[in-house]
Amino acid sequence: MPYAPEYLHLVIPDVRFEGWLYGRNSDDATKTGDSVEDQLTTGRVLCDRHNWTILREFKDADASASRHATKTRGDFEDLLATIVSTPTTPGVRRIVVAYNAARYYRDLEAYVRLRAACLQAGVLLCYNGQVYDLSRRDDRKATAMHAVDAEDEAEGLRDQNLRTATLQAEAGKPHGKLHYGYLREYAVVGGRKRCVRQYEDPVRGTFVFQSLQRIDAGHSVKALVRWLRSVPKASRPDGKPWNGITARRMLLNRVYLGERVHHGQWVKGTWDPIKGLETPEGRAMFNRVTAKLTDPDRRTQRGTEVAHLLSFNSLCGECGDEYLLTTYPHGSGRYTVLGCKEARNVAIREDVADAYVEEAVISWFTRKDVARAALVPDDNEAAAKVEEAQRLINGYEEQLREARQLAATFDAATGRPKLSVMALAEMEQAITPRLEAEQRKLAAPTGVSPLLMRMLTADDPDAVWNGRPATEAEVGVPGLSLEQQREVIRSVVTVRLHKASRVGVRALEPGRITLAFVGEPGFRDRPLRARGNVRALADAAGAASGSG
Repeated sequence: MPYAPEYLHLVIPDVRFEGWLYGRNSDDATKTGDSVEDQLTTGRVLCDRHNWTILREFKDADASASRHATKTRGDFEDLLATIVSTPTTPGVRRIVVAYNAARYYRDLEAYVRLRAACLQAGVLLCYNGQVYDLSRRDDRKATAMHAVDAEDEAEGLRDQNLRTATLQAEAGKPHGKLHYGYLREYAVVGGRKRCVRQYEDPVRGTFVFQSLQRIDAGHSVKALVRWLRSVPKASRPDGKPWNGITARRMLLNRVYLGERVHHGQWVKGTWDPIKGLETPEGRAMFNRVTAKLTDPDRRTQRGTEVAHLLSFNSLCGECGDEYLLTTYPHGSGRYTVLGCKEARNVAIREDVADAYVEEAVISWFTRKDVARAALVPDDNEAAAKVEEAQRLINGYEEQLREARQLAATFDAATGRPKLSVMALAEMEQAITPRLEAEQRKLAAPTGVSPLLMRMLTADDPDAVWNGRPATEAEVGVPGLSLEQQREVIRSVVTVRLHKASRVGVRALEPGRITLAFVGEPGFRDRPLRARGNVRALADAAGAASGSG
């Protein structure tokens, strides 16, 4: 049986008690941490009443303790580490103090970890005004039963939240992350923050419509990103700069049509579309942009089949990430170099650079734990990829439905269908492969391409990259094509070339080529190229200084 705090000194005499306080809540609606602070205050009063010295306070605000939690409880992990790392002191017993069992854990695994730490260090556990000695059989049983009850309560709350989310979805109410271009009005209901209204941001909302107009008029996503970055009022609320990924997500998001997704299907929401998209013309423009950005045959570069591994697939470390390296013949004509043609300030033999990068990429894939952690997304990222694929599927299906409806509708004056059978067949032939491609993505929620997964799962990535010749015992395996090798490099590493220490150095010096792999500082998933060139910028700067 647990001990009452006021009798603890009689049960365990001749010792000084020291306490660690822990507080947690899972929904901090007011963002003030008041609930956690109230828990800690209760613990302070308990420790003061019984002369327990407080060593440290731990608190996790807005952090779930259930098995469905998506965020790590930083202070809980610190508490466990502190318990096992603090050396025992003769004449001292330590106690972990919380308001109730559910503050510690709503998951049996968390309970087992805390129990193991307390058993190892001889630390007592206190909650609900009772002290438990986990070295005693009955106390272990009692705390385990409380942990089961806490986990069951969490599962009940989750079921209730799922029912609420389903009802909100069926009613078309907003849910989840607030999207760019909208604002929300919140109210605290039952201690939880609830959205009561979503409406267009009077400042940022207009940039959503203007962005769609620019893409529909023929501008590229890169040009759109440059424009969004150049207009201060178009900045993102989180302060992060616009990039190609965030811009595409905005352009393809049907939230701006006044819809929300539920079980993979887009349904009418309770908020209004972005101004300009509520009209048939605006909706048609949105569909045109969706079709344009998701066209698998859409090319992002001009020219014939690629012939070089790193040309336009690596960056100039001196001019900046806006400048891509290319290949050109050396002055002697004996070999080809990889360099920055804009400023002619960096150059290296192409075969030397290719060999260095290939070896580094193969070595990186050989480290399976590092490569998998970088490439395979967590559950949230995988869910976002699945949602994106489903959004495109819905868009394609809507296009087909509209086309078939037009083909089945006849003009009263001419008696002809509003869309000919031939035109309908051409649309279906163009859209169906795209639709099937997105449907295949739903079967691979990691979002990692089959090419990268092939390198990632291979016992010998070198055999995948370079191939393996046939032997008497094994069939030969062809290596990756040059285009496939370029795609792997583009997906997992950013290559930058820097100046040599002095003119005439031919050897590959340390730091001459720097590599930033996925997840590392400096990695760019899609290098950008600025208009103009370094020489022109330098001439312009010189002219400006001379005229002053």
